[in-house]
Amino acid sequence: MGPGIPDARYGDRTARAQALLTEHGVAALLVGVGADLRYLTGYVAMPLERLTMLVLPAGGRPSLVVPRLEAMAAAASPLVRAGRADVTPWDETDDAHALVATQLAGTQLAPVADDGRARVLVSDRLWAMHVLGLQRALPQAEVGLASELLRELRMIKDADEVSLLRRAAHAADRVVAQIAAGPLVGRTEMDVSREVRERLLAEGHELAEFAIVASGPNSASPHHDATDRVIRAGEPIVLDIGGSMDGYCSDTTRTLWLTGGNPANGPTPEFRRVFDLLRDAQAEAASAVRPGVACERIDAVARDIIATGGHGPDFFHRVGHGIGLETHEDPYLVAGNGEALRPGMAFSVEPGIYLEGRFGARIEDIVICGPDGPDVLNESSRDLWVVSG
Repeated sequence: MGPGIPDARYGDRTARAQALLTEHGVAALLVGVGADLRYLTGYVAMPLERLTMLVLPAGGRPSLVVPRLEAMAAAASPLVRAGRADVTPWDETDDAHALVATQLAGTQLAPVADDGRARVLVSDRLWAMHVLGLQRALPQAEVGLASELLRELRMIKDADEVSLLRRAAHAADRVVAQIAAGPLVGRTEMDVSREVRERLLAEGHELAEFAIVASGPNSASPHHDATDRVIRAGEPIVLDIGGSMDGYCSDTTRTLWLTGGNPANGPTPEFRRVFDLLRDAQAEAASAVRPGVACERIDAVARDIIATGGHGPDFFHRVGHGIGLETHEDPYLVAGNGEALRPGMAFSVEPGIYLEGRFGARIEDIVICGPDGPDVLNESSRDLWVVSG
């Protein structure tokens, strides 16, 4: 997978997954290309119409079923390199889904479901063509989603994963500072967005996933797509940037105010009041993180402060999402999620206030639930960045 995750760790992960399969009466886990595959094997494969799949029976040896043209790459993956899985290549004329069924033929596909069928879990994001192909090849199986079990493994980050998340967060912090140094005024949002992506890659990201540059009234749109709007002095910019570094994701948001070098173009009293309210809400929500606190409580802390300040309707998204090998994963910090925080959980804390047609602001950090409280990975200032631009 890259620096930071020892090869042996993947064998530990697959063993824990197999233990969960047995515990829950599931016959096998079928993992396609994506974050689940990378988590369990360290193998990074391209999502294609050709099937690539980890076949993980509850009992028995795992196998990576791959197109023959990718067999060498699969053999170099950490799980296989550690001697904990085999590679089973298939040729262009083979039925790959039938081959997966053959891999399971030697395992116990005993009836475990209420209707007498065996339960098999597949990756949540497996392409529909592969799900249907597997259902045809395994008519005796009841198909469910792998997240039923894998979320319990992936949601709790170990020390190496936290280190990788911290490294990615610091890289994103550096990019925010570089962009804030300018120039910004007179450029288009799209031009600055392109620069953000280039700088993320220069700071060690292998993928620049998003670069939201929302200026002026566009800052009131949380997921604004950069446009050819020219950035001006005397207005805010919301920068929400992130990608992946050694597989683990960054995601940070800071709000800037551009003066164009003229103090008369400083933040308006209304914007300053809104931003100060937001900053207090974000700080209090992050400070509330500790084991045993419900996910929804972190959302409520920020939401209550913003509502008391008169902007409840202007904060209309959850306060945070889990992060790891994916930018959005469990746990989600949202009303209705009573799941208790546990040490090792990683997530964003990102309240925002948005006044449509006028302006918006957001602050986002990545936070680890530590044994005694929050471990905030981002180190850049959470204050309003008043810059010349």
